[in-house]
Amino acid sequence: MHKIAAIVAIGVLAACSHSTSQSSTSSAASAPGAKTIGVSIQNREAQFYQDMESGMRAEAAKYGYRLIVVDANRDNARQQGQVEDFLSKKVDAIVLTPYDSAAIGSAIVEANNANIPVFTADIANTSSQGKVVAHVASDNVQGGYQAGLLLCKAVGSSGSVAIIDEPEVTSVEDRVKGFKNAIAQHCPSVTVVADVDSGGTRDKANSDTGDILQAHRDLKGIFGINDDSALGALTAVKAANLVGKIAIVGYDATPEARQAIAAGQMYGDAIQYPKEIGSKTIDAIHNYFSGQTPQPIIHIPVGSYTK
Repeated sequence: MHKIAAIVAIGVLAACSHSTSQSSTSSAASAPGAKTIGVSIQNREAQFYQDMESGMRAEAAKYGYRLIVVDANRDNARQQGQVEDFLSKKVDAIVLTPYDSAAIGSAIVEANNANIPVFTADIANTSSQGKVVAHVASDNVQGGYQAGLLLCKAVGSSGSVAIIDEPEVTSVEDRVKGFKNAIAQHCPSVTVVADVDSGGTRDKANSDTGDILQAHRDLKGIFGINDDSALGALTAVKAANLVGKIAIVGYDATPEARQAIAAGQMYGDAIQYPKEIGSKTIDAIHNYFSGQTPQPIIHIPVGSYTK
């Protein structure tokens, strides 16, 4: 990680009273004419996005850029309002992790019309509207493939497995695609008997997994599309006294998931590198400011994490 000489925290009003936002500058960024980047993160409470923000802040300090970071709190209308606020502040670039990939296009169009470049991180814009300069994200197809390989190793050559899904999110669609490809290639007799939309949340993953366990008593494995999904599934598996009998594979390798893996309660995780996603996003913006044309899609490789 790059060293930050100094950081000054400045409070920024959010679009709604219960939303939080912060801005920080390095000492270099306090110079007149320093560029400002507005960042709207779909869910700032998530550890993944906290790490991504940390990577952005460190790289921005390196270049002397000022960041205004706000939390959309999983609310598309709020995120649209945050983009409008960035436009009123005349920021030099905008970074979005869209909460609703299909609905964010109109806000991107507003930024395009104001000649403010837009970049996306982790989650892409899938709307037919709006132009994004570059999208920086994990290679989620490859990451899903890693998760599939792990589950094949865990359950063996046959059996039934379930996916705790969130299909409206583009990055998750890619993960599930890669997962199914790995199953088809490496353990083709393993059958996906349930694929449920749990919204990426722990409580719903717990409830949905309980239903799956009732319907499929021979279940051998579960793929949670993020660690909240996997840990929610683990709660249901614990309640059914099936720990060690059902292999759980998650995605992100958050500290809590790593603890569960170390304890033998989960088999493993695909591991992303959110700090690198953050730093590479700022690098792409810096290249754009320098007159270069960044690659339209910048993939960050995904690894695997096991006990």
